[in-house]
Amino acid sequence: MSTSEEMVAMILAGGRGTRLKSLTAKAAKPAVFFGGKYRIIDFPLSNVANSGIHHVGILTQYESTDLNNYIGSGRNWGLNGTNSLASILPPRETPQGASWYLGTADAIYQNIDWLDKTHCKYVVILSGDHIYKMDYAEMLAFHKKNNADCTIACIRVPMEEAPRFGIVVADPKNQITEFQEKPKAPKSDYASMGIYIFTYSLLREALIADAKDEKSAHDFGKNILPTLLGGGKRLFAYPFQGYWKDVGTVQSLWESNMDLLDEKCTLDLFSNDFKIFSADTASRPQYIASSAKISDSVINQGAIVYGSVTHSVICNEVTIERDAKVKNAVILPGAVVKKGVKLTNAIVGPKTVVDKDVEGDIKEVALVNDVPEDD
Repeated sequence: MSTSEEMVAMILAGGRGTRLKSLTAKAAKPAVFFGGKYRIIDFPLSNVANSGIHHVGILTQYESTDLNNYIGSGRNWGLNGTNSLASILPPRETPQGASWYLGTADAIYQNIDWLDKTHCKYVVILSGDHIYKMDYAEMLAFHKKNNADCTIACIRVPMEEAPRFGIVVADPKNQITEFQEKPKAPKSDYASMGIYIFTYSLLREALIADAKDEKSAHDFGKNILPTLLGGGKRLFAYPFQGYWKDVGTVQSLWESNMDLLDEKCTLDLFSNDFKIFSADTASRPQYIASSAKISDSVINQGAIVYGSVTHSVICNEVTIERDAKVKNAVILPGAVVKKGVKLTNAIVGPKTVVDKDVEGDIKEVALVNDVPEDD
């Protein structure tokens, strides 16, 4: 039986993303732009498509209009065919009443009826705000080989960053013996990536039991995983070796964009192998003036450059005016860097006009005023 017949994907895409400041003031974190031409949600959706999974539910909540419109029917990722389906699953009113998603586990619980209709044997649960490439079919094979009840994708992180993550302790055979959710004193540097494969029958029972617990936070890391481990279930750590970044802060989003400019970066977006798909922005032609100086940068279609751009990521419809100097910057769609401005170490929000120098530590530059419709 193929992956498409056995496994369904559920993408948790409803988080507020407050640490991204103005970038998520009016948009869900998965809708934030990345890498010149992508949005963050493109990565899990493309991974799903490339893994041969044909049914995916996208659970949206916070400021979901832009994200919902972007995903649409799932056509950009090949998920709108006769035998494939991308379903947007916001909170909804049922005969039992209406409720926002109360936590990651509750979000899946509220969609058990949708999962039941897919007749899936396995469910892969994903975060909608991480940058990485992964073949979930390989992770499923690992899950089956170990006769696991739950498999958690894990990656080594610097020990000083470990308190930010769910931390796993595993034996030499990768079976998990301990799980700590964002511990102050982590027992290892082996971090959960927030990617879980569950045998669905077990997951269904666990979600129903958790929903009845009034003291639960209804969260996978805080409740579901520790309960399963404490109940003697077989949890395994899937060792992931590639590039992965949680882009939940301005600093981490900037770093991940800068990583794309590193020739040694293992996240290759310039190859057609395991391609990351995205929507066509229908942009105007790119224009690079004779006065422009560009080096070591990604410049998307629709950008107009008169000034200097060094080691930066420039999205569509961006304008860099004459004598402007941009370095180590990420400039999101429709932004303008005015004539003579020096911009260094920054993420510039969509349609932002930068008319003053920005230098020093990494900064997020919010909207100053609307970009004129005509240049």
